[in-house]
Amino acid sequence: MTDTSTTPPPPAAVGTPISPADLERAAAIVGVVSHAFSRKVVGQTSLRDTLLIALITGGHVLLESVPGLAKTTAAQTLAQSVEASFTRIQCTPDLLPSDITGTQIYDAQKSTFVTQLGPVHSNFVLLDEINRSSAKTQSAMLEAMQERQTSIGGTVYPLPKPFLVLATQNPIEQEGTYQLPEAQLDRFLLKEVLDYPSPAEEAEVIRRIESGVYDEQQVDAPTGVSLDDVVWLQGLAKRVYVDAAIVNYVVQLVYVTRHPQQYVPASLADYVQFGASPRASIAFMQAARALALLHGRDYVIPEDVKHLRHGVLRHRLVLGYEATADDVAPETIIDAIFAAVQTP
Repeated sequence: MTDTSTTPPPPAAVGTPISPADLERAAAIVGVVSHAFSRKVVGQTSLRDTLLIALITGGHVLLESVPGLAKTTAAQTLAQSVEASFTRIQCTPDLLPSDITGTQIYDAQKSTFVTQLGPVHSNFVLLDEINRSSAKTQSAMLEAMQERQTSIGGTVYPLPKPFLVLATQNPIEQEGTYQLPEAQLDRFLLKEVLDYPSPAEEAEVIRRIESGVYDEQQVDAPTGVSLDDVVWLQGLAKRVYVDAAIVNYVVQLVYVTRHPQQYVPASLADYVQFGASPRASIAFMQAARALALLHGRDYVIPEDVKHLRHGVLRHRLVLGYEATADDVAPETIIDAIFAAVQTP
């Protein structure tokens, strides 16, 4: 149930009409990228959708899984499918901010400093094990994610468009790591948690390795999807229609995360220390529009919001230590919150 005394006035609907031709072009672009992804990555349909949503929205993704679940392969395949630049940064405790953003190098022949841009200046950046880098380095990277630029020697260098960061972290090994603060986690549009493949999927991975699909020498044929197509797709997503009832639905959901004691059972509400920020509402709107495009629609439905609930909220709810002690997952609390708010 919702508390009508705290319900804000219904907001206006947002979105502009999209022609069938534009929807058809969007479906063609998404289809090409999805096919290229599925050719290299076995299963992981949730990861595929998450990366496509990030591509369409221009947001960033935090991936959590044990090693060996194709995170690097997925990021590299996505970059190759749209003919974009890709860099992988292996985070370590001694990694410096300049190792990511860039620095100035003295040229003795010219007696001047030359700017050397760092690996963050790529369309797709994979930050492997971001929680292994120091807090200072994490801050430099997250600033680049937010501002879409770096500053080297007093000069600002814009990052390329589109720009997408995929950061990974290992949940089973915490020694020598620096946990990301909640305020920095909030900058990621979605958080995806990967699970082990099924026996059939693992057998398919072995078959593809034996057939040479993953050989470095193998050059994939161009997909025909350009960076301009991606930028166009991002602009199209902003035109997807979102009804006022769904906008209000999103606002209500995020409101309940901040006041769970009034809506969900006390046995679950007591685990929540802090709810989601307004960035969660913005993330729901952006990601739901992208998901609608993935399904060939020019309008958002409540099921889009429900489908995204874990990816948007699991890293934005701040739970107490009791949740860890009692082995209560954030997804359990998120499901209770959605059950407490009436679907429009």
